Amino acid sequence: MNKLKIPENHSGVSKTLRLPENIVDDIQNLANLKNLSFNKVVTSLLEFSLDNLDEDDKKELENLKK
Repeated sequence: MNKLKIPENHSGVSKTLRLPENIVDDIQNLANLKNLSFNKVVTSLLEFSLDNLDEDDKKELENLKK
């Protein structure tokens, strides 16, 4: 018999975003195409954006973390 396993909580933070409908549609279509969750695609896009910031913005962001 299979046993119920409760997954550990992840360190995610819940935020509410108001996004244009066309962007939501594009992200959802991409998620469907890649068989991923909407959240996973949004997280990947945000990580990519942060990794590829303008150098000046990247430096300012790093200074805020200190």
